[in-house]
Amino acid sequence: MYIACLIIFFILGLHIGSFLAVIAIRTPKHESFLTGHSRCDNCNHELKFLEMIPVFSYVIQRGRCRHCGEKISSLLPIVELLTGCLFALSFYLFGFNYNLFIALGIVALFIIVLVADIIYMIIPDQVLVFFSIYFIGLQFLNVGLVQTLYHILTGIFLFALMYLIMLAGNKLFKKESMGGADIKLMFLFGLLLDPLMGCVSIFLGSFIALPVSLYLLHSKHEHIIPFGPFLTLSLLIIYFTGINTTDIIRFLGG
Repeated sequence: MYIACLIIFFILGLHIGSFLAVIAIRTPKHESFLTGHSRCDNCNHELKFLEMIPVFSYVIQRGRCRHCGEKISSLLPIVELLTGCLFALSFYLFGFNYNLFIALGIVALFIIVLVADIIYMIIPDQVLVFFSIYFIGLQFLNVGLVQTLYHILTGIFLFALMYLIMLAGNKLFKKESMGGADIKLMFLFGLLLDPLMGCVSIFLGSFIALPVSLYLLHSKHEHIIPFGPFLTLSLLIIYFTGINTTDIIRFLGG
């Protein structure tokens, strides 16, 4: 039964990953992700059922549109597989409880931010608003009003902290150093983390982003990279590993 649940969550993640990619691609273009049929970006061929099966369709079609032969981005099957694995991992770590719904929300947020920030270098405000409401609602149901207000205040604190970091970066580099969505993203982090772990998430995200930035700068002379995926990845790592303030204090204290 346990193995069967893992498989179910993996398959569910494959399909939801495909849907999350559609949200990430259509929302910045102000297109509805709830209406309209999926089409080939090159020839507008309306995709049939067998052309929309997560991962399987991409493999069978050898990564190309069956109608025009144009190459399909490999980002979609990667996102589908990643979401499937993370959904299965969420169930493996948390089982059926409140933490599972938080974990699945973090995974969904990570996937949307990853796709939208890579393609458009933006994170839609609609996405941030939705997940803010989602996490606030879960916190209220689980820990009550007082603790939920504490997390909202933590979110405001992390928002302000990230804003100050942006101002310092702008002054240091004499240009825009961070997108506004990255600052707004920190409000969501406060809904799930305490102030110290929120600060740790900023450091961890920057630490993960550093080697990638150096590689892109050296190989492709790319001076601008999306920071949102690294931030949300740090949130995912912190929540999935269960690292908390006590662990950090114990580590710093030797």
